[in-house]
Amino acid sequence: MRRFHVIIPARYAAQRLPGKPLLEIGGKPVIQHVVECARRSAARSVTVATDDARVERAVKAFGGDAVMTSPEHVCGTDRIAEAVEKLAFSDSEIIVNVQGDEPQMPPALLNQTAELLARQPLAALATLSAPLDNAAQLTDPAVVKVVTDRAGYALYFSRAAIPWLRAETSSKLAEGAVGAVRRHLGLYAYYCDYLRRFAKRNACELEQHEKLEQLRALWHGEKIACAEAVETPAPGLDTPADLKRIQRAMETAGGS
Repeated sequence: MRRFHVIIPARYAAQRLPGKPLLEIGGKPVIQHVVECARRSAARSVTVATDDARVERAVKAFGGDAVMTSPEHVCGTDRIAEAVEKLAFSDSEIIVNVQGDEPQMPPALLNQTAELLARQPLAALATLSAPLDNAAQLTDPAVVKVVTDRAGYALYFSRAAIPWLRAETSSKLAEGAVGAVRRHLGLYAYYCDYLRRFAKRNACELEQHEKLEQLRALWHGEKIACAEAVETPAPGLDTPADLKRIQRAMETAGGS
C-alpha cells in the first residue's frame, strides 16, 4: 500500500446546512465521524482543514488534528493546498481529500483512491464512481455525474444528467439511467506537487458554472483517473433530510 495522508476540508458556513461539521449524529459531531472513518483507512495521518475556530476546537476536543485556513477559498481543493503548505508535505506525498460531510465513507475507498493514483503515472488526480442509487438522482443537481473514456480517465463531470439516454422513451429513461449513469463520489487523491499547481490557477468558466472544482483540472488538460468503487457508499450530508437519514442509519448500525 502506497503511503498517503488524509486532509478533510470542513467549512462551517454551508449554504444549505449551516454548521454542518458540528451537527450531531449519535452524540458526536459530523466531523468526528468523518475523521474516525479516515483513521480506519491506511492513512499515515488525518488532518481537518477548516476556516472556523469552532470546528478547530471541536476537532481538537476529540483528539483530532486541525489546521486553520483562509475563509476566502472557493473550493475544498484550494483549502487542502493551503493545508499542505502549512503541514510542509513534500511534492511526492499523496493526499486523499475526504469531504467533511461524508460521515459514512467506507475506509476501503480511501485506500483504493490512493492506490489508483499511484498506479496511474499519467494522472494528476484519482477519484471513484458508483451506480446511481435511484432514478431520482438522475436529475438531482446535488448528485454529480461523471463520464470516462475507455481507459478510465474522466471526460467530464456535471450536475446534469450525463450521458443522456436519448434512445430511451420517457417511461424507460429512469430505469435505464440507474445502470448506465455513474455517480461521482466526493473523494480525490492527488500528489502535493499537483496541489501546488492547482492553487496557482484561477477557477475556469466551467468550474464557475457547475461549481465543480475538478473541472479546473480538466480545463488545464490534466488527467483524472476514475475507477468503480469497491464499495458503494451512502450519499453524503447536504440537507436536513440527509441528516435524518444518516442518523437513522447509524442508530440502526449501532453508531460509527
